Amino acid sequence: MDAEHYRKLERMYHQAPINAYFQPKLHVSDRQATLTLTVRPEFFHAAGAAHGVVYFKALDDVTFFAAQSVEDRFFVVTVSFTIYFLRPVSSGVIRAVGRLVHESPRLLVAEGTLFDERERLIGHGSGTFMPSKVPLSPEIGYR
Repeated sequence: MDAEHYRKLERMYHQAPINAYFQPKLHVSDRQATLTLTVRPEFFHAAGAAHGVVYFKALDDVTFFAAQSVEDRFFVVTVSFTIYFLRPVSSGVIRAVGRLVHESPRLLVAEGTLFDERERLIGHGSGTFMPSKVPLSPEIGYR
């Protein structure tokens, strides 16, 4: 793929309505993606740390876009995802890194790692993805 494909994916991502709430920053390149997100108190569960949904969102997003980076015709969908919560986080900027580890015509597998501001591993996950029938088009923000 080329740099224009990656830029279109980043624009599609940043305009998704859910990202207005989480305010992540995503960068896509060949077979990988990185994301940063500032942890805010409104993301906390009752014990005062980031809820697992924050971990999942960051890891799913980077693994999804690592997979999507090699597909320029159709929107890929998450088929399954496994996540490991390794350490709580309650402040700072978290950073997720995803990379594609397997590619076939109908199946893409990517792994992701999640770090806190001190570069400690706080989560790990892997996702399985497949192309859908939804074309990558301006209608879904791919422009």
